[in-house]
This record gives sequence, structure tokens and C-alpha cells, in this order.
Amino acid sequence: MVEVVTFGCRINAYESEVIKEKLQNYDHLIVVNTCAVTGEAERQCRQMVRKLKREHPKAEIIVTGCSAQFQADKYASMSEVSLVLGNKEKKEIEKYVEAIFADKKQVGDIFVDDACDNFLVTGFEGKQKAFVQVQQGCDHRCSYCIVPYVRGHNRSVAEEIIIRQIQNLVANGYQEICLTGIDLCSYKPSFNKLVSDILIKIPELPILTFGSLDPAAVDDEFIRIINDNQRIASFFHFSVQSGDNNVLKKMGRRHTREKVIDICRKIRKIRPDARFGADFICGFPTETLEAFNNTCNLVGEAGINKLHVFPYSERSGTPAAKMVQIPMAERRRRAAILRELSEE
Repeated sequence: MVEVVTFGCRINAYESEVIKEKLQNYDHLIVVNTCAVTGEAERQCRQMVRKLKREHPKAEIIVTGCSAQFQADKYASMSEVSLVLGNKEKKEIEKYVEAIFADKKQVGDIFVDDACDNFLVTGFEGKQKAFVQVQQGCDHRCSYCIVPYVRGHNRSVAEEIIIRQIQNLVANGYQEICLTGIDLCSYKPSFNKLVSDILIKIPELPILTFGSLDPAAVDDEFIRIINDNQRIASFFHFSVQSGDNNVLKKMGRRHTREKVIDICRKIRKIRPDARFGADFICGFPTETLEAFNNTCNLVGEAGINKLHVFPYSERSGTPAAKMVQIPMAERRRRAAILRELSEE
């Protein structure tokens, strides 16, 4: 049976299940689905490849995902790796596995990819919650982020495919469905309409949750949908990144700290039991100590319960990587402080 090792986001978790089902008839095959969001994530991916080869010397190892798209040559030069596939090629992984020794590297231009993989998964091994991909790619350009360059343009799964996928998963016993994507709220033609249609067309769906939500895209219509549908779970995760408006502007984010506070206030007004999670980057190049304190203060002001904290990581080719950098030790110190605040 094929083994798939997953790093990174929920969309990777979804794609890994697709890979498992597509390659279920293969033996001695390991697929590492990588992440490129930070340099540390990429280091862990390479470390895992070496570990897997030591433990399974007869296995063929395929590396795919965002780090493979970003650092294809680096993975292709590793003796442990049999095949490197980009994110576009990942959709047809079964085709490339059949010719695994023809060319060690198959990484094309992700920006010519204009479709999503419409393969329907039957389940998620060892999980009670199922993830459903609704879109891929991102058309925004946050100054720190490598993801748009390894995932390509925003493109959406057709609503009828999403409905069919959720219906199949609910029929297979899944009680909670999480909608996921690279830039979830940018689903076209309308994320709000998609959410409403799912709840209307699949009354047997017990619980609907979401991956990371962009605060700039959360509007009063979305909050009305939450108010009208108790099947939407009371946990919401936002891609906040900073609690300082100047830093947010330098990051290229489209929201303000006031918008985050307002969203949480409005949701908590209609859902008193609501809990909030958020992503934060510590030590971004323009982050002063005052700006960092604004982030710490935002956690309390918005009532954010669960923090996902990263020290800032330079990503080659992004605008932020060219800015004057804060020492890594200071970035890590600030991240530790914010993590402590999360535990409190």
C-alpha cells in the first residue's frame, strides 16, 4: 500500500487523500506532500525524505507539493528521491508514477494551470472530519508569501462537484465537513452563495466548518449566514498575521486590526459560544516592539482563543525578503511570547 506523508495546510491534507486513493494499488511507494510556507517547513520536509529512505531503503520516494514546486532542483539532486512533481503535475500523479524513471523532475509552470482536480475522495484515514477542496491558487500578493508562486492563479471547483463530494462523504459517515482552499474566501462566483447552497442542498450535513478565512473578505452577509444556520460550527479561524495596521499595510494585507475586532464582536453577538483562531507572523521586517505589542493586545481585544504563530521566514523572490531583516533570535523570542499568550 502507498504511504503518503503530509506537511502543511488543510488543502495538502485533502490532496494527500486523493493521492492515496489514486495510487492505492502500488506497493513500496512513498509520497511526501511538502510545504513551502517557511524555511523551517522546507527543512523538515527534506529531513523527512532522508529518514523515510533510511527506514524503507527499497521504497521509491516521490516528492510533490509546494516545496517541490519552489525548490525542484534541490529535491531532484537528492539521491533518496525517485521523482519530483510540481503542484500542476500532482493532479495527474498516477500518469507520472507509471513512468517513474523516465524523468526524475516533472515540474511545469503552475500559472498555466487553469483547473482543479475534480477527483472525489471516499474518506480520510484515521479522521472523523473530512476536508473538501473548493478552490486553488491565490491572486493576492502579500509581500511575505510564496504560496501564490507555487499554487498559481485563483481557480474554483464547480459547485456541483463540491455538492457531490460532500454528499458522498456524509453518506460514508462523516459528521463534519471543512471547506478548504488556498484562498478560501475568493471562491468564484461567490463564497457566501456556495456556503448557503451547501446548507440548503445538503440538509443531512450535520456540521460545516471552514479553513482559514481572510478577514478582508468576511462581510455582513457571511455573518448573516452564520446567524441563520446553526449547523455552522462556532469556531472560526482567520488569517490575521499582525495586530498593527502599519505592519499589515507593509505585508500587503487588505484588513485592519479594527476589522478583526469588529468581525469577532459581531460573530460573538450572534454566537456567544464562538471561539476564534488566528495565524500570526512575528518579526516581520518592519515590526517594531510597539507594533508587536499591538499584536499581543489584539489577541485580548478580539478575544482570540487559539493562535498559530510563526517567526517570520524569508521566502526568496518575495518583496519582504528584500527588506531589512530583524535578527532570527528576536523573531523567535517574539513568537515564544505570543505562544505563551495563546496558552494563557
